[in-house]
Amino acid sequence: MAVLSFINLFSYLDRYIVSALTESLKHANLGLSDANLGSLMSGFLIVYTLTAPIFGALGDRRSRPRLIALGVACWSFATALSGFAGSYLTLFAARASVGVGEAAYVTIAPSLLADYFPLRQRGRVMAIFFCAIPVGSALGYVVGGLVDKHFGWRAAFFVAGVPGLLLAALCLMLRDPPRGVQDAGAAPAARPAASTANMGRDTWAAYGRLMRNKAYALTVLAYAAYTFALGGLAFWMPAFLERVRGVPRSEATVSFGTIVVITGFLGTFAGGWLGDYCAKYSRQAYLWLSAIATFVAAPCVWLALTTPSHTLYLTWMVAAQLCLFLSTGPINAAIVNLVSATERATAIALSVFAIHVLGDVPSPFLIGALSDASSLAQAVKIVPIAVLISGCVWVLAARAQARMPAGEISTS
Repeated sequence: MAVLSFINLFSYLDRYIVSALTESLKHANLGLSDANLGSLMSGFLIVYTLTAPIFGALGDRRSRPRLIALGVACWSFATALSGFAGSYLTLFAARASVGVGEAAYVTIAPSLLADYFPLRQRGRVMAIFFCAIPVGSALGYVVGGLVDKHFGWRAAFFVAGVPGLLLAALCLMLRDPPRGVQDAGAAPAARPAASTANMGRDTWAAYGRLMRNKAYALTVLAYAAYTFALGGLAFWMPAFLERVRGVPRSEATVSFGTIVVITGFLGTFAGGWLGDYCAKYSRQAYLWLSAIATFVAAPCVWLALTTPSHTLYLTWMVAAQLCLFLSTGPINAAIVNLVSATERATAIALSVFAIHVLGDVPSPFLIGALSDASSLAQAVKIVPIAVLISGCVWVLAARAQARMPAGEISTS
């Protein structure tokens, strides 16, 4: 748990350090527009989503700790290379390459955790694991902003890349338990055959079963809308605070990072605990909790982005982030619970592919393009709309799960 959570933390530090460096990169003689800056995140996410299904299939058939170690080492090296970029294209290529390494880790780690801990603890386990997202994201803003201020944006990439090499070595010490060993009433599943022919055929068959699983499919679609909102908000908020609210650059990154780390930690941990508590009374508790939380978050996001008062902005943004992060643990617990033990890495890989292709791959670029056409203040208003959509679809997913017989994985 500790090793995987720290890897998750540095994964998101790496991912969002670009957001802290946005204004410096724009003035770094690289000729970057807002659309170019947004495409740095989109390029990373495109590669990430395209390679995620490959690692998902491997994660259900090969040694999970070794695959994770390989991925962590790859992304750390690519991050360090970003500090040597001399043009938009070289920076874009380096940031996109980070996606290969992160795809190996993000698709496999949740399935490994599901086999370390019993079913009744999965909401809390996923909450602890995903608490690293807001902490890591906030550290990306804070560390990136502070290193940029004192040593420049190139040094920030070097600082972000080094710790991953140590974590990759620690990953090799983890054991790989049998698939499904912690599932209530289920015998551990044997690892599927790993031949190339069988793996390709079985993987496509597994994707077909997952897409026919209505509760799973709706859960992932809602997760995509949620990720669209979070991705756009996370990437553009430091620039929004500087341009629209007149907050100094270093203060903008640190203040938003502080909000993210506090609300993210509290919201994610509380969501995992509430999800496990409510799951004692309803199988659909994880989905209902996420839906309700996002319904409350949507108006809070709108008010935070439109109020002229900085004090009210802080109030509404804290409330919005608390509600948004409340969903993190429950939704990931719901995803692993809605599929069979031998297909969890594949299911997570498919969800990663979908939530990024439909979510935070287009959102930073789209908001940047809308900002170029009008203003950043107007462009960010699409974020609360996406939050509201996610809540509505999670309601449909909860109803679909309610129609599934207890203990059975839906395929229709």
